[in-house]
This record gives sequence, C-alpha cells and structure tokens, in this order.
Amino acid sequence: MRAEPDGLGPGDVLVLRALGLGDALTGVAPLRGVRRMLPGHRLVLAAPEAIGTWLARLGVVDAVLPTTGLEPLPPLPGGHVAVNLHGRGPRSHELLQAGNPRRLVAFAADGHDGPAWRADEHEVHRWCRLVGAAGGPCGPEDLRLRTPVPAPAHAPVVIHPGAASAARRWPAGRWRRVAGELTAGGRTVVVTGSAAEAPLAAAVAEGLAGVHDRCGDLSLEQLTATVGSAAAVLSADTGVAHLATALAVPSVVLFGPTPPAWWGPAVDPGLHTVLWHGDPHAGSWGDPHADVLDERLAAVTADEVLAAARALLERTGPDRPGPDHPAPVGPAAARA
Repeated sequence: MRAEPDGLGPGDVLVLRALGLGDALTGVAPLRGVRRMLPGHRLVLAAPEAIGTWLARLGVVDAVLPTTGLEPLPPLPGGHVAVNLHGRGPRSHELLQAGNPRRLVAFAADGHDGPAWRADEHEVHRWCRLVGAAGGPCGPEDLRLRTPVPAPAHAPVVIHPGAASAARRWPAGRWRRVAGELTAGGRTVVVTGSAAEAPLAAAVAEGLAGVHDRCGDLSLEQLTATVGSAAAVLSADTGVAHLATALAVPSVVLFGPTPPAWWGPAVDPGLHTVLWHGDPHAGSWGDPHADVLDERLAAVTADEVLAAARALLERTGPDRPGPDHPAPVGPAAARA
C-alpha cells in the first residue's frame, strides 16, 4: 500500500493532505469525490504513513506516499493528476507542481485558476466544493466509514482528554469529575490518548473505579475499534471527535478557539452535541494552536458536559445503530 515515487504515472491521482487524524477524516468525503471524478485511476494519498496506510486498508485510497506537512515530495515521473486538499496555496500548490502533474486541482492562488478560497466555510464543505467543481460530486454523507448500527450492551463511554495544543485542551480536573460521575451512575469509562498524553490521562483516570486508562496502548486500528464500540465519545475539537462522526457514534464535542460551524460534526446531527461559548457573529476567533487554554473552552463547565452526555446517552440509548453490522468500508464502498 506504500506507493513508490518512481511508479507514479499518468493513470494515478496524487492527493496531498499531509496533516493529522482529524484532517484526514474530514478529507474522506472529498477523497470519495476524487474517486468519482476519475473512476478506475489509482488514488495515492500523500500523508503521514500511519494515517495513509489506515485509509488504504479501509479502501478510501489505494496507496500512501509518506510525507508530513509541506515537506518536499520525492522526485516524481510526472504526467499524473494532482489534487491539493492540504491548503489554499501557494506553497502547497508549488509542492505538487514540482512533481510535473498534467493537471492540478486546487483553489485559485498566484496564477492558478480554480475556485475561490472562503475563510468562513466548514472544512468538509470547503474541500467538497473544490472537488465538486472539478467534476467529483461529494458531500458530508461521504464522511461515514460505516452506516450506524446498534452499540453493544454495556458499551463504555470514551473520554479523550487530549488535543494537539493547550488552546483546545479542557482541564484534566474537569474531565476527571465527568468520568467519576459517569461511573458513579453505572457507566464504564475508557480514557484514550497518545503515549505523550499519559500524564494527562493519568490525571483523569488514576484511582477512579470503573475508569480504564488505555492511553498509549492503542494502534489507530484499535482506537477505531474502541471508538466504534462506544456508547458515546466525549472530547474536545480533535481527531477522535471526527472519528466518532465517521463511525456514527454519539459524541459531545467541546469547542474553544474555532467555531463548530467550521469544524463541528457535518453529518448525523441527531448523534452529536457541541458545546461552545463563542459568538457566531464575532467575525474572528482564537488561535487553535495557542499554548494557553482558550477562554471559550474554559467557559464550558463540567456540569454542562455531564448534562449533555447524560441527555445524549438517554436519547441515543439501546436503539442507536452500532458496530455489529458495519457497512462495507473496502474499495467497493469507497468508490460508491
């Protein structure tokens, strides 16, 4: 599933989205649009290797060309189609044009003719608009990695307390209170995170009966299985929130510097609750990469999260569609 650079040819489509898990998952819908735009062509994703390999196993793409961010790509033979799902340009455009594609699908920038970039647009709608204008119809419904199916009995609640930046990291003490009160009510809680987030997970889970710390224990495939079998997922605006959306698992998502109108769940609104104390008419918001907690996220209380979680669990309870009968996620489904 790893693409060799010198094997990329005129029958291939190279898509750049070399970002994190959340970006990859919001990119699934436009990737399916690219399939429809060029059916029968091999779809190669330039992305971090672990994420790209995972998407290839699911059949969303055919192969991965490992890269991160805007690192220069290895020399390519040229003649392929390139699609920029990474950024507005011009740097990401230049990176792809250096591989001598016969066609570049991208937003208008520095002489490249394409649709205009809109700053105030949902991330999924933005990239679906680009690919749709190029001849690949797609929409938020293409985000799903499976159709909803019933959650197993006694399914746990997943709490994912981490985020890439402090601006989007709700305080551990509040997550600990949420976890403790959910377990006191008879729920089991699983705390997830990367190995680097182990101290944060321990601050949430340590010493609480019924709370299981799986931080650093799970591969991407295991994380997918854990989220997919959950009764609900509670997290900030981070990759696991988008994984819950993709798997049609109920979620409560806490927003801070970035409004949910840009990054919130774009499909199945009845399954997801967003909590945000921002002004949708403000016109400007915080820095999602800042190293201090955003004031809008700080304003979200543990009582709010508990109330939202309990209401969601009651509303989406035993009749909610879950992982026992997942829809196909292999190549046939991805090309639909």
